Order: sequence, then C-alpha cells, then structure tokens
Amino acid sequence: MKKSDKITRDKIISLYMDYVLIHNSNPSSVYHFASKNGFEEATFYAYFASFEALEQDLFKNFFDHTYTVLQKSDEYQEFDSRNKLLSFYFTFFEILTANRSYVVYALKSDKHRLKSLKKLSQLKIAFLEFIEHLDLEVKPMKQKAINDFQKKTLKETAWIQLLLTLEFWLKDTSVSFEKTDVFIEKSVNTSMNLLDAQTLNSLMDLGQFLFKERTTIFL
Repeated sequence: MKKSDKITRDKIISLYMDYVLIHNSNPSSVYHFASKNGFEEATFYAYFASFEALEQDLFKNFFDHTYTVLQKSDEYQEFDSRNKLLSFYFTFFEILTANRSYVVYALKSDKHRLKSLKKLSQLKIAFLEFIEHLDLEVKPMKQKAINDFQKKTLKETAWIQLLLTLEFWLKDTSVSFEKTDVFIEKSVNTSMNLLDAQTLNSLMDLGQFLFKERTTIFL
C-alpha cells in the first residue's frame, strides 16, 4: 500500500477482508496485520478494539450501505412496509453477493454457530431498529395475550427470518442466486401475511418451495 493512502475505517475493513481471503486465515496479531499493510498499530486501535470488533462492524457495514442506497431512492420512500422490507432484502443480498467470498469464509470458518452469530451482533441491532421504524402493523386478535405476544416477538421473528434467508443464500447454488430471490419474496410475503392473519395460501406456497428444494435451513 502506498504511504500516501489515507488509512480510514473503511480502508482497514477492506484490507482485513483482502488479508483473510488471500491467506485463508485471520491475521495472527494486530501488529502483524498493520505492519503487513504499512500503517501503525495505533491506527487500527483508533477504529477497532480487536479483530472481533472489526468483524462485527464489518457486517453492520453491509447494512449501512444497504440503508444508504435505499434512502437515496425516491421510489423507496413511497413504498408500503411490505415493499420496503422486500427492497431491503434484495439490496442487502446484492451487497452480500458482491462480497460473497468473505461472507462465506467468515460465517462458515467457525465450527460453532454461536461464534458466527456473535459476528452478526451489530448487524442485529441495526436491523431490529430498521424493523421498528417500518411501523409494521399487527392485526388485532380477539385474545389479548396473543396480541401482546405478537407485538413482543415481531422484531425477533424478523431477525430469525433474516438469519434463515442468510443460511439459504449460503447454500444456494443456483445461477445468480435466483432461488434466494424466490425465497426472499415468498418468506417476506408469508411473514407480512401472518401479521394480517391471512396465512394459509402463503404458508402452503412457501412450504411447497422448501419441500421442492429439500433444503435444511438452520443457523
């Protein structure tokens, strides 16, 4: 790297992604990583406390780029909640696809899934805030207990749905990940229909698709 290149937060993230993909392993230390890329160790710590913190911030970075793209779209501003959520998914996974080699490495290199989930912790915070601001309406139910349960679990359910979609995408071998696009449309429509208590057709549609793919989804 040229000495004239300014070391920014995004630059360090980019260098880190390049390093792990080239070496197929994480840097042995911050000192080694900084020296390898021609900047001071202190510069790294000005942005990140550790590689673990960098990895968490990296996945949130994918969210931030997605959100920025959406906010620049006049069309997006006119969408209802359903189409805003669909737009988020399609844009988010386009960005993930552009960085697929790293994402696959980062999420599949850990034998324990809990470690992978920890890398997504900052993404989760940002995504749940996004869901909250969508103002998704839950259709009132006759039983108050069911209605309260819907409200309390809405955001967490949305997060689980994103994880399931991510796992589907990781295993997708279709051209241009076309099956992931189908999964996104069917799963988002199903979840939105659940809020309206109109579920049967959407559930059957999603179920038939998953049965056809015979995909084991877990994360």
